Amino acid sequence: MAIWRDSGQSVSLIPGTSDYSPGDVRVSFLVVDPHGRVVSRPRARVWVARSLQARPFTTAVGQLEPIGVSGESSGADAKAIYVAHVRIPAAGKYQLVARPLGGREQIAGLEDLDVASRSLSPMVGSPAYPSHTPTLASAHGHADALTTRVPPDRALLRTSIAAALAAHEPFVVTFATPRYCESRICGPVVDVVDQVRKQYADTPVRFIHVEIYTDNNPSKGRNRWVREWHLPGEPWTFLVGRDGRIKAKFEGSVSMTELGQAIRRLLL
Repeated sequence: MAIWRDSGQSVSLIPGTSDYSPGDVRVSFLVVDPHGRVVSRPRARVWVARSLQARPFTTAVGQLEPIGVSGESSGADAKAIYVAHVRIPAAGKYQLVARPLGGREQIAGLEDLDVASRSLSPMVGSPAYPSHTPTLASAHGHADALTTRVPPDRALLRTSIAAALAAHEPFVVTFATPRYCESRICGPVVDVVDQVRKQYADTPVRFIHVEIYTDNNPSKGRNRWVREWHLPGEPWTFLVGRDGRIKAKFEGSVSMTELGQAIRRLLL
């Protein structure tokens, strides 16, 4: 059966991810009904095909993941976002259809998946760039020069990427700018990373936050650390192992559950 046949009422999908390469592809998206309301059913069925007329070659169930930290106002337009993992065999252009499960009305949305042979961001398995990112020590304790978060996330500013790599300790690094977030659904990723840090305080895992713009000023463009990591946008969160290689990456919003599970599976 063609992927779009009998899909139900057509709605909009707002993508939260866009940098894809073959393999396990993490896609995130909002589902918005014709009245502009975000659909928040707990799960959504996802299909991927090579065209609207083709039969889907893979399917998955996306989970609704919260944006930000529970109990805190995220400031984002949406409170949660669907996340699904689909297996894409090769580079090419694909069609993704998502149908939230449950509810009285059957609805479905369509999204284009443009899968490149290599992602623009660093590939999983590749060495992490030994960037000498700024720290509280290098800034003589002036946290406001290092972060746009209020209050400053001082615990995420104690270690540079280069130092973590030299110490051969696993780490999580997030490239994000709380004040100047570009995406409607990027969410308070720094808040999530800081909260997860507290849960793993007794482990060797280090947590690092790197801002996006030179001198934290968007008019000055992306800073050199973002350019070193070849990041196509923000926010991005990476997990790096003791061997200095990237074990996982998350584009856009990432939930505490997603990040915590990845840390337990890949870094501990």
